[in-house]
Amino acid sequence: MPTVADIMDREPVAVSPDDQVRTVIEVMQTHDLPGVPVVDEVRKVVGIITESDLVISDEESDFHLPHYVNIMGGIVFLESTKHFEERAKKAFADRASDMMTADPVTVGPDEPAEHAARLISERHHNRLPVVDHEGRLVGVVTRVDVLAALTGS
Repeated sequence: MPTVADIMDREPVAVSPDDQVRTVIEVMQTHDLPGVPVVDEVRKVVGIITESDLVISDEESDFHLPHYVNIMGGIVFLESTKHFEERAKKAFADRASDMMTADPVTVGPDEPAEHAARLISERHHNRLPVVDHEGRLVGVVTRVDVLAALTGS
């Protein structure tokens, strides 16, 4: 059974948390990527940005404040504002750190390709950052990589 190291891209493209969203989009377009890891100055993976992070989908397009009531001049929200705050942060993001999904699912290079396949399937991801024991980016493994490995293609 092949390991993740056997099938991963060993030269993954990444962006910095301080990169502007425009730069992230350009990197994704230039390299024809549906997503890109976000790494700090020592290449430790701190997040990931995917195409879905860059688009407000139809079900989210009704961008409104959560329901609230005004009581004696004060506003009391009738539902959690957490989802609204997350959407607003991404909608008005200027930097990768505002847009990224923090603490993404990762996989180690010595793990079986089958484990990466299971993570990709269960989490509905297309790609996973591959990190060393210190959390530094050493590769990326994709759905296509694991399918090819598991089918012997």
